[in-house]
Amino acid sequence: MAFVMKLLENLNDNIIWGVPMVVLMIGTGIYLTFVTKGVIFRRFGTVMRYTTMTLFKKRDKKESGSISSFQAVCTALAATVGTGNIVGVALAIATGGPGAMFWLWISALAGMVIKYCEVTLSVAYRTTNDKGELVGGPMYYITRGLGMKWLAVLFALFGFLASFGIGASVQANSLAGSVHGVTGIPNWIIGVAVAGLAALVLIGGLSRIAQVTEILVPFMAVFYIVGALVVLVINAGQIPDAIVTIFKSAFTGSAAAGGFLGATAMYACRIGMARGVFTHEAGMGSAPIAHASATVDHPARQGMWGVFEVFFDSIVMCTITGLVIITSGLWYADPMMDKSAMSAAAFENAIPGGQYIVTIGLTLFAFATIIAWYYYGEKCVEYLFKGNRFVIRLYQVAYSAFVFIGCVSSLDAVWEFADLFNGLMALPNLIALIALAPAVKKLTVDLFSDPHRIRPAGEDYTSFLRLADKEKK
Repeated sequence: MAFVMKLLENLNDNIIWGVPMVVLMIGTGIYLTFVTKGVIFRRFGTVMRYTTMTLFKKRDKKESGSISSFQAVCTALAATVGTGNIVGVALAIATGGPGAMFWLWISALAGMVIKYCEVTLSVAYRTTNDKGELVGGPMYYITRGLGMKWLAVLFALFGFLASFGIGASVQANSLAGSVHGVTGIPNWIIGVAVAGLAALVLIGGLSRIAQVTEILVPFMAVFYIVGALVVLVINAGQIPDAIVTIFKSAFTGSAAAGGFLGATAMYACRIGMARGVFTHEAGMGSAPIAHASATVDHPARQGMWGVFEVFFDSIVMCTITGLVIITSGLWYADPMMDKSAMSAAAFENAIPGGQYIVTIGLTLFAFATIIAWYYYGEKCVEYLFKGNRFVIRLYQVAYSAFVFIGCVSSLDAVWEFADLFNGLMALPNLIALIALAPAVKKLTVDLFSDPHRIRPAGEDYTSFLRLADKEKK
């Protein structure tokens, strides 16, 4: 096992999440920003007004779509707002130093553009399955937009495998560790309970998952943010120094002390980028699978929700957690502390009983991510096996089993496997995003020329893109 762990660490550090991936991820974000003329930053107010003002708009049944835009973003946020915002941030700071937060923000800025583009493409190239449901995601825009079936199959395969790591095992592991630490309940009992509850939701498919996340995501976000803000008010005097430390150590690294690992700026960059992608998932191509089922009149309008998703997840949630940890001083005083316990200890350091905020928040976050990532994995399996119901049922059983396994597994091993498949998912998706950038440009111009105009429901945007190509020629 030690050999496998060492192999995974080397693979992730030097190849999957080494300099090439950092360059590719940031480079793709810069390129797509240039292609779209920075519209999401220039019109950021429009993006935020549209998303926040229509948060609770009910779905018009006359419009095409299986779920509302809000349900789609809640499902996607359920997958992204999870252990990455609590355990992932603690891991980034403990191993990469406070400077990792800066690179997480850079990852988020690039991620806002990337997710806007991948969600837009997912809706534009979506189709219906044999049950009449709207389906989409990288495997469909790679197939229908690029005609590269083999690349789509690779993405679906990596997505299927990643669901067992990032979706089931990592979340269950962090959930069990947090609950066990506070209550003392054995991990195997926690595993049985969580796997059973998840299975009850998963049986209901997307509509059940969307109904659960629509309630769970807003509640858990407000609960956690309020608790974290109370801590930051108490630690307000340390916030300016924390911000200075973040920017300073992003380029100089942090001095190694007490076993502290993040001694170089490059390592802080690698950790911050990897944890950033883990939490907001931009570039991985997972969230567009949920967005493809949304009721929306224009692909780029749904793309705005992708921007909101990354902004809320990484710029808001991760920053709050990062500041709580850094202002507590625990990241440096005890760098070898268990990462799932570090966030809880930082809350408790400021508020008596504060660890319960993290425990409850982490439990809700992790469970929401478990059920959302099941949907992503199921759609990958559906694509690979042409909707074979028997195979999908087998996947459902296997996924529930991995939720249990995650509760009794080693955290380090689980995170390394998750990083591996996250990176492998990103590669075919980023290639497709670069190749299909002209399609995003056409859709962006079409929407932002008059963002308030309502487009025809159910319009075929693949035909629109083909017609635009013919007119250009």
